[in-house]
Amino acid sequence: MEDDGGERSSFVIGLIENRAKEVGVAAFDLRSASLHLSQYIETSSSYQNTKTLLQFYDPMVIIVSPNKLAPDGMVGVSELADRFYATVKKVVMARGCFDDTTGAVLIKNLAAKEPSALGLDTYYKQYYLCLAAAAATIKWIEAEKGVIVTNHSLSVTFNGSFAHMNIDATSVQNLEIVDSLHSTLGSTSNKKRSLLHMLKTTKTVGGYVWSRLLRANLLQPLKDIETINARLDCLDELMSNEQLFFGLSQVLRKFPKESDRVLCHFCFKPKKITNKVMGVDNARKSQLLVSSIILLKTALDALPLLSTALKDAKSSLLANVYKSVCENEKYASIRKRIGEVIDEDVLHARVPFVARTQQCFAVKAGIDGLLDIARRSFCDTSEAIHNLANKYREDFKFPNLKLTFNNRQGFYFSIPHKSIQGRLPSQFIQVLKHGNNIHCSTLELASLNVRNKSAAAECYIRTEVCLEELVDAIREDVSALTLLAEALCLLDMIVNSFAHTISNKPADHYTRPEFTDDGPMAIEAGRHPILESIHNDFVPNNVFLSEASNMVLIVGPNMSGKSTYLQQVCLIVILAQIGCYVPARFSTLRVVDRIFTRMGTVDNLESNSSTFMTEMKETAFIMQNVSQRSLVVMDELGRATSSSDGFAIAWSCCEYLLSLKAYTIFATHMENLSELVTVYPNVKILHFDVDIKNNRLDFKFQLKEGPRHVPHYGLLLAEVAGLPSSVTETARNITSRITEKEVKRMEVNCLRYHPIQMAYHVAQRLICLKYSSQDEDSIREALHNLKESYIHGRL
Repeated sequence: MEDDGGERSSFVIGLIENRAKEVGVAAFDLRSASLHLSQYIETSSSYQNTKTLLQFYDPMVIIVSPNKLAPDGMVGVSELADRFYATVKKVVMARGCFDDTTGAVLIKNLAAKEPSALGLDTYYKQYYLCLAAAAATIKWIEAEKGVIVTNHSLSVTFNGSFAHMNIDATSVQNLEIVDSLHSTLGSTSNKKRSLLHMLKTTKTVGGYVWSRLLRANLLQPLKDIETINARLDCLDELMSNEQLFFGLSQVLRKFPKESDRVLCHFCFKPKKITNKVMGVDNARKSQLLVSSIILLKTALDALPLLSTALKDAKSSLLANVYKSVCENEKYASIRKRIGEVIDEDVLHARVPFVARTQQCFAVKAGIDGLLDIARRSFCDTSEAIHNLANKYREDFKFPNLKLTFNNRQGFYFSIPHKSIQGRLPSQFIQVLKHGNNIHCSTLELASLNVRNKSAAAECYIRTEVCLEELVDAIREDVSALTLLAEALCLLDMIVNSFAHTISNKPADHYTRPEFTDDGPMAIEAGRHPILESIHNDFVPNNVFLSEASNMVLIVGPNMSGKSTYLQQVCLIVILAQIGCYVPARFSTLRVVDRIFTRMGTVDNLESNSSTFMTEMKETAFIMQNVSQRSLVVMDELGRATSSSDGFAIAWSCCEYLLSLKAYTIFATHMENLSELVTVYPNVKILHFDVDIKNNRLDFKFQLKEGPRHVPHYGLLLAEVAGLPSSVTETARNITSRITEKEVKRMEVNCLRYHPIQMAYHVAQRLICLKYSSQDEDSIREALHNLKESYIHGRL
């Protein structure tokens, strides 16, 4: 299959739904030969779950059935593709193509793993929709691309999202995981203010799949503590063993970044009739195959270096890579077969003409007579082109004339402007100005170009004939190549992304997070991973949430740091759950299953939603999908409607989240909400410290406990903005009367609920001691002190 190149998406997605609001998704990656199947109940009428998956995969083609099965009140996945993914090619296939029985048979035959290992036998009836989507997707790929998928070559995953944290599309945008929220048109500096680009600003050698793996991990972090700790153990070893770190970093550079494309050529077998019926360029297809063999040879030649680097590794992840890859005899067998046909001196090259020459001379001499003749023709025309360039240098007095080559134009001349006196001689055609040079050709060069390209094409076609048996033999062990690609991707992400990022920070700036099953979320001196690299004086802050204190209300003036803090907590959790160190002095976390955010206040013109309606839709999605193990961050709620309705909605949403015991951080300007602390003992209130100097706000960006009341900070900002003094004075009198009533009400609530709050404070301390790593005597002393404090009411 042809290489699409670059970062362009290579996912083909099949979508189907039923009237029970279930959606089946089959995502086929053409470059890594992997198939990801998901099936879920769409809980949102706006298809938030489906949008999240589509954003994650970023497809180039979406395959849907005719829009007849949309549930009541929902637009249907076909309409969704038209409305929100208008630039993506949409293919409508007949309902009969979405056959779950056919899908199950295809998966059984094509998957690299056994059906029992995939859970296909157990979950066949449960996953019927995504199997139907898989049948349609594979049928379209084989018909459109003119290939047959090789048996037992696909990497298939069932419902991968269950094993990963789920981050909805809105939260991905709010948290600036992939792109900056405030990126401006044509600006590149703002694009780097995202978590993905922060981790990608390393000397990563990886190609499309390498960067895609990092993106996939950020959008769907891990939930399995054992896997997370395996990655962290690997990072520990890399950070403590410089020789291993730099050794692996150097070895990974030896592997071609197109390794994922190599695999693809062996997973797809061209149909015999394809070339004639579809008019496919035989020479181009043959060239890609030859290039893939050379790339595979280069990758296998680098394996002994990887083996040497990993030989003494202690962490389980690196040891498993060494055992499964470096000690796997299949790679030596494949390399031996390649050595029987491919010349030992042939290497992967990135310079276009060097790469063309290597591909023409890839097969050993004497194996095919017609190939040897084509090679001679190629050499003769190449030599004639160079002789022609020398002739022109002498005839036209152009000593600085350069002979340049690229795959699109072939050979052409490049002459510096300063070398040309007057007009260019009439022999030169196709003249094009390019910077300080003139690019041009001649009729003689054009003729030789055609002959050279024709000779090279004949070399590619004859070479493919010589490689037929070799390619068939490699396809028998294609699962080993899949394993190699996956191992290299994982190593590159951990070594060249995680470890490299951490090593560029000051010592102990990033630390290893600890994980518990149901313990608290405690982060000491946490920092925003993106902003701290921009602001050298970034102020760190703590986080503490537990079962006994699962909601934090944060108050403070505008610009005091509330939104940054909310982002910071989420990004630290994401970094921890992808198996990376975090920017904090210490952290212990409970595994989060979903992150929900509600930030910003903007109209959504596409869906004809006002600011308040957009707020409510986002909040409704959170309420419908939140669980006990979710992390919810909300930056203001209810500000875009009347004050009474907004306050009522914010209060009732807080109560609902409190009943679920989800960890929630709620930033607000509504001081009335601080009454929640007096009613519910598992609510904690914090504020961002601000000083007032000369009627100006001095922001400290330091989070402190309690409801520190900054008197009338809105009025101070209004005065700075230039409102008349009479207006602000009247407003000051009104707000003082309102505040007086609220303070009295809070005092009554404090007395009423004080005993319950005391009990919750005790429970919180006990939870912390449960997960403490202190010795027995220290815990006994802490329990005694807790008892004394409770008796004397000092909690």
